[in-house]
Amino acid sequence: MSKAIAFSEYGTPEVLRLSEVTAPEPGPGQVRIRVRAASVNPLDLKIRSGLMAGAVPAHFPVVPGLDAAGVVDAVGEGTGAAVGDEVLGATAGGSYSEYALLERPVAKPAALPWEVAASLVTVGRTAFRVLAQLGVGKGQTLLVHGAGGSVGIIAAQLAVTRGITVIATVGEHDIERVAALGATAVRYGDGWVQRVTTAAPQGVDHVLDASGAGVLADSVALTGDSARVITIADMSAAQHGVRFSAGSADSTDPAEDVLPQLAELAADGRLVLPVWRTYPLEEAATAHADLEAHRNRGKAVLLP
Repeated sequence: MSKAIAFSEYGTPEVLRLSEVTAPEPGPGQVRIRVRAASVNPLDLKIRSGLMAGAVPAHFPVVPGLDAAGVVDAVGEGTGAAVGDEVLGATAGGSYSEYALLERPVAKPAALPWEVAASLVTVGRTAFRVLAQLGVGKGQTLLVHGAGGSVGIIAAQLAVTRGITVIATVGEHDIERVAALGATAVRYGDGWVQRVTTAAPQGVDHVLDASGAGVLADSVALTGDSARVITIADMSAAQHGVRFSAGSADSTDPAEDVLPQLAELAADGRLVLPVWRTYPLEEAATAHADLEAHRNRGKAVLLP
């Protein structure tokens, strides 16, 4: 038996309870890890609350969590990993637990902290994927809404390294932090269009919306083409002719094999992913409440 956080009904963070569960056994292509860190993602909150019940129906009890990093302690057939390996990756069956299953585990670089390793998986792949889907290239200008968040800040950094001019809308408290990573940071909120056009007199070629803050109509107007705008956060995308980008388990996903590269970049300090706070496993409800109240300024991570 092992400890895990689980919920047996949809609701507020208080439905998350510390439970005794049977440690999962790895199947073909899987490894079981002793979890050292588990990332808390916004999608976890939506699944717990029931907002995703139509797309991701729950089979209670549910152990939440998409990403984890830890030490391999059991292996299935055809994994290519060995007991004792330090790995990170996407979980099968939840990561808010002492033990979790990983599919397609990726080796964790020694210099990469556990909490960053666990945080990198979903947001890193998402950032890489949306840049590929936009087709933004060297010499062009990219506007990133919500660049203070985890997906936005990674996308901004990847774009800068590719010779793309990045304009980033952020909160007042994030301007210096995002500007230090190579983007031109401007304050979001009323008047953002004028601030962006002042910062980018050459115009904006593409827009990534990671904020969901009702910016799609003006973003389309800035680029002159809805095909040049993509969102991961605004469910009204179709009303504006904008593509909504979601993850895919399909091997054709452009982010499928990028995790080793992202892990090396983060380990070398060439990619920064801020971790705001770590919590013991039993404080998962507090972590969810903090994210729902938008208290965080970076990733929240559980340390089982």
